[in-house]
Amino acid sequence: MNRRLMLGSLLGLALAAGCRSKSKRTPHIRVEDFGRGESGDPIIRIACAGDSITYGAGVEDREKKCYPARLNALLGPRFDVRNLGRNGSTASSTGDLSYRSTDEFKALQEFRPEVIILAFGTNDTKPQNWKGKEAFETEYRNLLAALKGMKPRPKIWACFPPPVYRDAWGINAQTLDDVMDGIESACDREKIPVIDLHDALSGNPSWFPDGIHPDARGADAIATTVFQAVRP
Repeated sequence: MNRRLMLGSLLGLALAAGCRSKSKRTPHIRVEDFGRGESGDPIIRIACAGDSITYGAGVEDREKKCYPARLNALLGPRFDVRNLGRNGSTASSTGDLSYRSTDEFKALQEFRPEVIILAFGTNDTKPQNWKGKEAFETEYRNLLAALKGMKPRPKIWACFPPPVYRDAWGINAQTLDDVMDGIESACDREKIPVIDLHDALSGNPSWFPDGIHPDARGADAIATTVFQAVRP
């Protein structure tokens, strides 16, 4: 059976949410499990770490319509969702812009999130960044280990990248399949649930004006897919 057809949702939300189930290991978000803000209501800090797709490159009115902003709107005021995407960044530490070398990664550590949504892989397909599936899996596991080692230890969801509808800037659809295999293997080993943004945004090339970056419609679809995965 095709791998992406086998992905189930967290806690029984199956394919509608596009999420690979690890429900016994990583339950959905329960607000009551977390700290409280100044109002006394529970507040959950969520960091959206990723590349330009997370940042919202190409999204009109980006600050309001990028996927982290839309996710915050869906989750409501008891959540603090921070956009920590960096254009051009890679999961691999040997990439031409390793996320772990960026100011956004430092900001993520200072933010001390209880939840991290990890969305990398598109820039890892570039020829200068791609060292093979096994090397990428090792790099992705190293990134997960760095995040799991934070205090307080966050819950982590990883994402398969959205589709590549047109090869550009070295980004290519063929290598993206190997990237997803690497993410899946790394997350299997590290017991991290995977949200399938590739499946959720497939069949909608009009949402990608340059073939790679989703517009506001695509950003909204990402936010909805992540929301359904983490907050059933």
